[in-house]
Formats: sequence, structure tokens, C-alpha cells
Amino acid sequence: MTTNNLIIFDTTMRDGEQSPGASMTRDEKLRIARALERMHVDVIEAGFPASSNGDFEAVRAIANVVKDSTVAGLCRANDRDIQRGIDALKGAKSWRIHTFIATSPIHMEKKLRMTPEQVLEQAKLAVRYAKNACPDVEFSPEDGSRSEPDFLCRVLEAVIAEGATTINIPDTVGYAVPQQFGEFIRRLRERIPNSDRAVWSVHCHNDLGMAVANSLAAVVTGGARQIECTINGLGERAGNTSLEEIVMAVKTRADFFDLQTRIDTTQIVPTSRLVSQITGFVVQPNKAVVGANAFAHASGIHQDGVIKARQTYEIMTAEDVGWSTNKIVLGKLSGRSAFKQRLKELGIELESEDLVNKAFQRFKDLADKKAEIFDEDLQALVTQEAGASPEERWRLVTMNQASGMGERPHANVVLAENGAERSAAAEGDGPVDATFKAIEKLAASGTELLLYSVNAVTQGTESQGEVTVRLAKGGRVVNGIGADTDIVVASARAYISALNKLASKMERLNPQHQL
Repeated sequence: MTTNNLIIFDTTMRDGEQSPGASMTRDEKLRIARALERMHVDVIEAGFPASSNGDFEAVRAIANVVKDSTVAGLCRANDRDIQRGIDALKGAKSWRIHTFIATSPIHMEKKLRMTPEQVLEQAKLAVRYAKNACPDVEFSPEDGSRSEPDFLCRVLEAVIAEGATTINIPDTVGYAVPQQFGEFIRRLRERIPNSDRAVWSVHCHNDLGMAVANSLAAVVTGGARQIECTINGLGERAGNTSLEEIVMAVKTRADFFDLQTRIDTTQIVPTSRLVSQITGFVVQPNKAVVGANAFAHASGIHQDGVIKARQTYEIMTAEDVGWSTNKIVLGKLSGRSAFKQRLKELGIELESEDLVNKAFQRFKDLADKKAEIFDEDLQALVTQEAGASPEERWRLVTMNQASGMGERPHANVVLAENGAERSAAAEGDGPVDATFKAIEKLAASGTELLLYSVNAVTQGTESQGEVTVRLAKGGRVVNGIGADTDIVVASARAYISALNKLASKMERLNPQHQL
């Protein structure tokens, strides 16, 4: 690696997953990992192997599949965690152990209840243990931006001496400001005698809205050459550094940064949509790069300028990041071969022929309802099929509902429970509420509805509605996704999808409930 290369370390499936409700199944993580690999992300942090058996299996599955990116696993600074990481990752073509321990006074005293000397010794032992099995070891001093510089220098010099090849400085609570943080990284590198033996990295949170700015300041002023980030800036609290904003800033302002990444930027929007669909975290319209309005021009002056020369109001093109207005050229008479070819062109991979068949049938059903089918429609229906629970206890057979001014909305649903059909009816404050209450009469799940979100897949009144339902029960939080041109049907599908996930024996992976 030359000093002009910037390493992109994606932690969507680890730190991004710590957003409440964003936990992912093994298969969902595999789909995201393949998308990140297509994007040519340098390092994919697949999860926290010691947090649960489910996360361990997900990390191991990703390690065995991904060939073009380094696969990393996060481990606390103890032998058990690190060995768990080694066992999960050792099948990968390229792998990394990422170990961490907190170094700020408040974390050492209040959380770890360890003295600075104990923390120093634990950090050394952890890196030494990891290095014996893995040549690529990353060390992070948690809450590094609030750590005492003298102590932090001692710890980092010691772990580099033990063999750490990457030193990552986290701004764990989003406390830093750009100029200060850049200087902080620069001073650390200047003070530590063996700093040149490791790649320097940063991991910034967005609590004050400065994660991207802090990360870029660490690169420009501090000399960092790896940035840890997530798709759509996903993450706990206010989120993490946004991968798409970092990559496009470096690409668009190459004159200033003089850096390059190996990212295929045309994969940014498809990957953003995939993560949004799987997690249920809808991207705000005015989000940089991947928001629906990112390349929209409403002002007449702007429109006139763009028509005459796009460069007047566009510093990058929509095509550069994967925006497309292409319609799929498939219809009711199209065959499976053409359908599968279009999936391949969109970078969509389904795990089995059964999923392909189900997605193809849903495509045929959709073609009967819509005059035009867009790529976004295809992605939505495929996501729904791929995200279905492998143990489907409940299946929507049929439903109808009615509502009107001055009338109490009511719904009738027929569900198949393990193959046996049952029906129920209910009233509600609206058609969706009535439908959910009818479903609950049959399921009696006792769940708490945390989120109900509706998103139009494409423009126009014929658009599919994509609904996300987030349910919680007994410490488990799951997302259900449903798509249909009828928004009430989509809502029912989403609710049933979430119920099936809760009913399945599949272990959820959110580490915040496991540690």
C-alpha cells in the first residue's frame, strides 16, 4: 500500500448492527457481505464472534465466502473472545483480529474497574495472543479521543511492539471536533517511536454531526490511512461515519485529498438500498450521495443551469454512485432465464432455486398489477423473499378490509398456521390497525410494535409500498418487510414476516443484548 491509498473498513454488520432494531440474520449478513465485496471494500468487519452463537456462525459463513476483501471480527481484550474470533475467521482467504479495551479515565474507572497498569498489561497480552494465530491484528483503545495522551502513547507503543499492524483511534461518543482530532492523531504518531510500523485508523461517531469531518481531518492532518465507516452512516445513537460520504468526498475532491480508494462507486446506491431494506432504517431524502433528493433540482435557476451544463450545480454525477433510471425490460411474457439474467446484472444473488422461483412468481404477480416495473421494484420483491424466515409458521392466505368516512375500519384475514387455515376479524382506528389486530387475534404473540414505516419503492400511484414492521418480545427485536402495490397487504406481509422471525428458532445476532 502506498501512502496515497485510503483503506475503507466497513463495520455495518458490527457497529451498524448495534442500532436498536438493526440486528441481522446470518443470511442477511451474507447478502450485505457480498454487496460490500462487489463494492471492493478493503476490510469487512463481519461481527462480534463471542457475542452469540448466531453471530459466530454469521462471521464464519462470511469468512468462508468472501475472497476479495479482508474479513475482520471484533474481540474484547481477553483470550476467550480472541480465540472465538480465530475459530470463526480462520477459514478466510484474508482475515483480521480486531481487539479493543477502553483507555479513557472514566471508562477504566467506571466500566472496567481496572487500573491503568492493568489495562496496559491486558492490551499487550491480547495483541500477543492474537498475533500468535493471525498476522493481521488491529488494536483499538476504546474512547481514545477522551484518553490521557501520555497513557495512550504508552499503550499504543506497547501493542505495536507486540505486533499490532493497525492502530485505530475511536471517537466513541462523538466528542471530537475536526481540527482538534486531526492534531490529536498527528501528535500521537509523532510521539510514539514505533508508530511507522502500523497503519493508523480512525472510527468516529456522529453525535455532534461531525463524524465524516473528523475522519477526514484525521487523514489530512493526522496522517491516518484507514477510515472505519458504515453504509448510510448506520450505527447506535446518531450513527457512524458514512462510507458513501467519505468515498465520494475523496473521489470528488481528489485535488485536495490526493488519495484514492479501490471502491467501485457504482455499487454505492444498490448497497445503500439493500442495507436500508434489511434493517428497516429508511434513508432520509436529503441524505448526501444516497438520499432520494441528492441529485434532484427543484429550483428553476438550478434546472436551467443543469440543462445547459450539469457541472453548474452537480459536483458528481448520479451514475457515478449507482443511481439509475433504467426500467427492466421484463413483462408478463418474460421467462425465468431473462429474469435471472436481470438479477445478475443488478448484482442480486439468491441462495437457492426455491428463492428464485418464489421471487419469479412474485414478479409475475406484480407484472399483472403494474404497467411498468423498475429495478427498484425487483430489488424490493427479492429482498422480501430472501428475508423470509426459513421456518414459516404463519402465512397470509387472503385478506380484505374496508374503511370510509364515518365508518369504523374493519379487516378480515385468513392465515395458515403450520399449514392449517384459520380466520379472524377485527376493527381498528384505520385499515392497517384493524388488519394487525385481526392477525394478533390468531397469533396472540404478545409483542410490542416498535416501528411501522412505509416507503414508496418508486414514484407514482402504481408504486409498490415497502413496509417495515419492528417487533420486540423478551429482549429480541426483529424486522419484518413486506412489499405490495396495496399498502395494507404490504403491511400485513411485513407484520407476519416479523412474527415468523420471532417464532423461529433462529438466533438473533444483536450483540447489545448478548454482552
